[in-house]
Amino acid sequence: VTVGPHLMRYLRAELRRAGVVRACDLGKMSDGRWVKVAGLVIVRQRPGTAKGFCFITLEDETGVSNVVVVPDLFQRHRALIHGAALLQVEGPLQVVEGVIHVRARRFRELELPNRVIRQRGGGYRMRVVPGERDCRKSRYRCSGMKRGDMEG
Repeated sequence: VTVGPHLMRYLRAELRRAGVVRACDLGKMSDGRWVKVAGLVIVRQRPGTAKGFCFITLEDETGVSNVVVVPDLFQRHRALIHGAALLQVEGPLQVVEGVIHVRARRFRELELPNRVIRQRGGGYRMRVVPGERDCRKSRYRCSGMKRGDMEG
C-alpha cells in the first residue's frame, strides 16, 4: 500500500521526454514495436522449468509491465537485474493472444533525485527500502559496473 504518490510519478516527466511509455499505454501499441518501459521491480522470477528465462514485473503509476529476459542476456546483466529497485527496460513489444510483454534488450537503473532506493532481502524476495540521500554512493559504481544503459 502506497500512502503518497507512486515513486514513478516523480520521474514521469523525464521518462516521457526519453520516450518511456506508461504501462497502461502498452495495450494500444502494435506487436513488434520497439518500446521503453520503466517501473519499480515488484517481481523477479526465474523458474527452474523456464530454461533460464527470467520474468520481471515492473510497476509504474498506471499499472504493471511484464518483461522477458533471455538466458544469455540475464547472465550478462545479472547484478543489475538482481539489484535494481527501479528499472528501465527497452526492447520489442510482444503481443500474443492478449498477453503483452517486452522482450528485454537494454537495461538501465533509475534513481529518484537525491535519493537512492535500495532493496532488502535476498534472491527474488526483496523489499524496497529508503536508502541514502547521496546518489553518488550507488552499489554499481562501487562494484565497477558502468552506470547508465546496459545493452544486450
